[in-house]
Amino acid sequence: MKKSTFLSFLLFFICVSINGQKQSTFTNPVIREDVADPSIVMIGNTYYASGTSSEWAPFYPFFESKDLVNWTQKGHLFQKQPEWTTSSFWAPELFHHRNKLYVYYTARNKNRVSYIGVASTDHPDHPFTDHGVIVEWGTEAIDAFVLEDNGELYISWKAYGLDKRPIELLACKLSDDGLRLAGEPFTLLKDEEGIGMEGQHWFKKGDYYYILYSTKSCCGPKSDYQVYVARSKEMKGPYEKYPGNPILQGDGKEILSCGHGTLTTTPDGRMFYLFHAYLTGSGFYQGRQVMLQEAVAGDDNWIRFTTGNQATLIQKTPFNKTIQSLAGNFEDRFKSSVLSNKWTWNYPYSTPKIIPGKGKLSLSGTPKSDNQNGTALCIRPNSPYYTYETRVINRNSGFKGLTMYGDDKNSVAFGSMDNRLLIKTIKNGKETTLTDILLPVPHPFLKIEVNNGSQGNFFWSADGNNWIKVQQDTEHPDLGYLVRWDRVARPGLIHIGAEEQPAEFGYFKLIPVK
Repeated sequence: MKKSTFLSFLLFFICVSINGQKQSTFTNPVIREDVADPSIVMIGNTYYASGTSSEWAPFYPFFESKDLVNWTQKGHLFQKQPEWTTSSFWAPELFHHRNKLYVYYTARNKNRVSYIGVASTDHPDHPFTDHGVIVEWGTEAIDAFVLEDNGELYISWKAYGLDKRPIELLACKLSDDGLRLAGEPFTLLKDEEGIGMEGQHWFKKGDYYYILYSTKSCCGPKSDYQVYVARSKEMKGPYEKYPGNPILQGDGKEILSCGHGTLTTTPDGRMFYLFHAYLTGSGFYQGRQVMLQEAVAGDDNWIRFTTGNQATLIQKTPFNKTIQSLAGNFEDRFKSSVLSNKWTWNYPYSTPKIIPGKGKLSLSGTPKSDNQNGTALCIRPNSPYYTYETRVINRNSGFKGLTMYGDDKNSVAFGSMDNRLLIKTIKNGKETTLTDILLPVPHPFLKIEVNNGSQGNFFWSADGNNWIKVQQDTEHPDLGYLVRWDRVARPGLIHIGAEEQPAEFGYFKLIPVK
């Protein structure tokens, strides 16, 4: 065979193999953003998912998919926070019953105690109506899950996580409409080993009731979350824990930890587990991203995962000919008076005033308590390598520009104030100015380049094409300190100052670069 013929054949073989792989496998995560504690439900031929929003509004991002691999954000479950809540919007659990979609969600009440509320809608495209608190138990009740068994509903939750006693998974019968408890709570499982117990999925398959649940540490750089399983032939137990636990854990190489998920099925009955995981290395700074793995019931009637007890990035697609989309750009030219559903803001720390439309966005707000970081409008990053940019189109004594935002006392900000161009950090409430120079142009274009998820470079431009790097006291300032225990930093826009001195922006653009 001639060399040229061989090379052509080899190239053809590689192309066929790549195309075949695109149709038969996908790469986790399936939602490349910080969306912890995912819940999934199938309605008709569409899958819907939601997850934790923590200290960002709107509340609980809401996604849809036809193939379990490619997900599109529809919006949020709540645009306004329910009246009984204050903060910490965690672990929404979706449940479809009698043509209604329910969400059982965790939040802190006015006394800052975490309890479980319930809301419902008659269609996924319609707003949810909140029905208030449904589980108010002790010093904390979180991580709801609902089981339908022989036409009756039961809710389970994590209890005693803040008490000096073993954690328990409790359950109670629900009313027929799913809106109130209708019996006495009972224990499903108790954490005798002292390794934690939460994020449960409770279901019936064959002769057994199963509980998939998460143990160990959920969050942060030292997270070691993992998934256990227990079973019983009686709904109320006693439940036997699998001797081979954990059935799913991080691999220590690419995946740091994993857990808190829910199962769904395909039309042919296969089970898929949607859960969150941290990636190792630079991927850690995208937070707890959403992953998918297939689960089966073995010949011994224990639940396990088809690729073993270590989570893996490469998985077989649930449906044939699925081609996974890549991480995409985000760009907002603010032409609409309706804010894009990708935007989130720091609601516990500021009451924002956000006015988009006619090619600009006006941002200001009223900070709460001792908030030093003003009003932040951010998105969830979808890559550890990206740039994001804007143009400041007004000039006043308020600070306006780009931010990498952790919380009210931890951030990096790059922008203009009066006739100055500044880079400043706030770390544990202490502000440090890295750069303070004369504003090069009245309405500067600004850009931050993020590498490894935690290193930043700063640029300005007069025309948006020719960028000049800003020199600061610290080259490549480390942004890693911005990680909060239950969330990671978000890139976006910021205003610090009086509400009557707003920030105005001409556009915002984020582009993954690797």
